[in-house]
Amino acid sequence: MVPETFDVELISNSSLAPSVRRLVFARADERELVFDAGQWLNLVLPLPSGEIRRAYSIASPPNGSPRFELAVTEVTGGPGSGYLASLAPGAKVRAVGPQGFFTRAPLDPAPALMVATGTGVTPFYSMMQTAVAAGSTAPIWLLLGVRREADLLYRTELEALAAASPTVRVHFTLSQGAPEWIGRRGYVQSHVPELYDAMRRLESGEPHIYVCGLERMVSAVRHLARKEMGFPRERVHSERYD
Repeated sequence: MVPETFDVELISNSSLAPSVRRLVFARADERELVFDAGQWLNLVLPLPSGEIRRAYSIASPPNGSPRFELAVTEVTGGPGSGYLASLAPGAKVRAVGPQGFFTRAPLDPAPALMVATGTGVTPFYSMMQTAVAAGSTAPIWLLLGVRREADLLYRTELEALAAASPTVRVHFTLSQGAPEWIGRRGYVQSHVPELYDAMRRLESGEPHIYVCGLERMVSAVRHLARKEMGFPRERVHSERYD
C-alpha cells in the first residue's frame, strides 16, 4: 500500500532530555491516526534550501486519537532536528506514513526482551503501552542504555508502566554514569545475556529479542544474540535509525 500523506499540526514542544524534544502533533483533519505500535512516520520539512524528509518512530500508542508523539534528538547543525526543535504550537507540516515492519502484536504471548539506546526506546514505549492497555500477560522486559541519568527518556512513564503491570520490567544502564548512580553501568550488550538467562528462568516460553538504536549497537546485539547466544533468526527483530 502507498503510505498516506496528510498535514499535521504541532500541539506542544517540550524537553524530554537535555538534547531531546518531545513533540506532540495531531492530524489537521482530526481523523484517527491508524498505525501499529512500533511504526514510524516521515515528516516533510520545508527548509529554505528545499524540502527534506526525516523519519521518526511513534512513541505514543494507537488509541483512536488523531494525536501522536515523537521524540526528536537535537543534532548540532542538523537542519531537520533544528527546524523541528524551533517549531511553535500551531505550526503545520506534512507527514507520510505510517510505515515499518518493526512491530509487535499487543497480545503476542511470547516473552519479549527489548534492547534500546537513546531515542531507540520510542517504538518500545509505544509497544509496551499498547500491550498493557490490551491486557497482555506476556513478559516484557526493557533494557535502555544512555550516557547519563538525565538522558533516560520516558523514565517516569516507563517505571509507572512497570509498577502497573506484573509482567513488565524496566532496566537502565549508563555508559557515563555519575559516581552516585547505583544502577547498571556499561553498554547494553554487556547486560543482554544476564537478562535473557533471568527471563528464561523466571518466565515460560522462549523470549524474542527486539533491538533498536544506532547501527553499531544494533549490529553488536544481533551478533551476540545470533552467533553467541544461539537465537534463531525468527526470534531476533531489529531496527536502526542511522
